Order: sequence, then structure tokens, then C-alpha cells
Amino acid sequence: MDFLLDGFSWLQQTLYEAVVQPIAFAAGQGHLLEKAYEGTGWVVVGLLQIAVMLAVIGPLQRLWPAEKQHDAKAVRVDVLYTLIHRLGLFKLGMFFTLDYAFEQGWGVLRSMGWPTLHLDGLWPGVTDLALPSFVLYLVVFDFVHYWVHRAQHQSNGWWALHSLHHSQQHMSMWTDNRNHLLDDVVTSLILSTVAVLIGVGPGQFVALVAVSQLSENFQHANVRIWFGRVGERLWVSPRFHRRHHSIGIGHESEVQGRTVLGGCNFGVLLPWWDMLFGTADFQLRYDPTGVRDQVEQGRDYGRGFWAQQWRGLLRLVGRA
Repeated sequence: MDFLLDGFSWLQQTLYEAVVQPIAFAAGQGHLLEKAYEGTGWVVVGLLQIAVMLAVIGPLQRLWPAEKQHDAKAVRVDVLYTLIHRLGLFKLGMFFTLDYAFEQGWGVLRSMGWPTLHLDGLWPGVTDLALPSFVLYLVVFDFVHYWVHRAQHQSNGWWALHSLHHSQQHMSMWTDNRNHLLDDVVTSLILSTVAVLIGVGPGQFVALVAVSQLSENFQHANVRIWFGRVGERLWVSPRFHRRHHSIGIGHESEVQGRTVLGGCNFGVLLPWWDMLFGTADFQLRYDPTGVRDQVEQGRDYGRGFWAQQWRGLLRLVGRA
């Protein structure tokens, strides 16, 4: 473990000194070097994730595809989404727009005596133990993310944005980051708030996000893989998550003869919450993916990045 941490630190320091620091000085932003170093860590994580995707998940897609893919352009747009997020461009945008307001807001709440819910208060000393605290934080984050995900499907306004993610009919390991930017902003703010509330350290937060993102890349991959009867109930598999993306199944429910927003398999990492709250579907199927109105009514979700972002805004205001 120490060897891996040392290697990561070396990569971060090297990239920072060779690329990021000179750019910061050239742009007259020398006062932001601390944030720049932190951002370099996110870039290193993203580069390592992409390396794993190309070296491990990519070959699995070629060996055991769930379906034959014939729309390379649709997949290339998803690659762009992935690069925007994994190379730090989304976080850079958040830093220059909302981070300051976020930090100031928390400062005001703390001055008013707003309490935090550090896990040390419930389990004294747990944050001194690296692995147990990481697992505990992971479970808490996944529980919150499960309910965020359900809200994305059960709120008409939020679904107007989140449906972009489901409009991919050619899922691949790049599909995870195919989201409307406004959807990503809202989700990011919620998870960052949870991190502050329960006292997650910056290093642990990076590790939590890195593990989650890489697992989600695998879950969205075009692979015919499941984890067996026991494994399917321990960790979200590509089969389990593909069911969530299935046309008219994963994001809809039948209520008194009406089709309403809902669906199944909302778990991001752990299927436990779906099992606990009655939203799990363990059928061993690999159905086509997409959104019902896209397939049956020909609704256009956009082919390129900017078209998809614009049409998401139109759906949000009810003008699509």
C-alpha cells in the first residue's frame, strides 16, 4: 500500500512541477498553487482510471460483448464526456464558479453553530483506522447516492436532465459520464455536502470517488458478465446495471395501469439498498437500452455534446 501511495505522490508531484505549476504562473494564478496541486491529484487519478479502462475493461468488451455495437460516433461522444470529467475540466469549472460560494456558505453555517455528523462521534477512533473508515464512508456515500439516483428518476424536472444518460443505446465503458452538466453539478454539490457533514478528509474523498467511478465504468461496459447468485447481491454488476438502462423497464414503473417514472436497480455500487427498499431486479437478461420516447416516438436527444446539453435544457423547461 505504501508503495502505491508513494508512486501516486511521485506522479502527482511530477505532473504538477512539469505542467501545472508553469501554467498557473503563466496565467498569473500563483496564489492558487495549493488548489492547483490538489487538482493535479484528480488529473492523475483520472489518467490512471483511463489506463485501467483501456487495459482491462476494453479487452473484456471485445471478448464478451453484450451486443454488437454499430454506432461509433455515439460512443465517441461518451469518450468526450469521460475526458471532460477525468482530466479535471469539470472540477476546474466548478472551482471557478461554485466552490467559493460553497465554502463561504459552510463558513456561515458553522458560525451559526450548524453541527457536523462526524463518524467519530458515533464510533470513536474509527477515522484513525484507514480501511474500516474507508469502507464505512463508502457505504454511507452509496446509501446517499442510491436516494439521489431514485430522485433523478422520480422527479420530472430532474429526469429531464438525467434522461440524457439513459439515451445511450450503445452502452460502453465510456457511458458513465454521459450526463447533463447541470445534473452533474447538482449531484456533485450533494455528495460534497455529505463529505463535509461526515468529516471525510480530502485524500479519502479522492479515493472514494476514484473507486466509485472505476466501478461505474465497468458497470456500464458492453459486456455479458454477471457475478453469480451470491456476487450479484454483493456488488453491482454490468448485468444488474444494464437492467436499469433497459428500455421501458429500468426507468419506468406501472402504477394502476399508468406508466410513471420509477424503475429498478438504482444502486451505484451496492445492490443492498435495492434489495432493502424493493427496487432490485435480478433477472438474467441483456435487453436493449435507451429511453421509451426515444425509441417509440423518435424523440431527439442530440448526437453531439452541445446538442445534448441544449436539448436537456429544453426538456427541463418543457419546450422540447
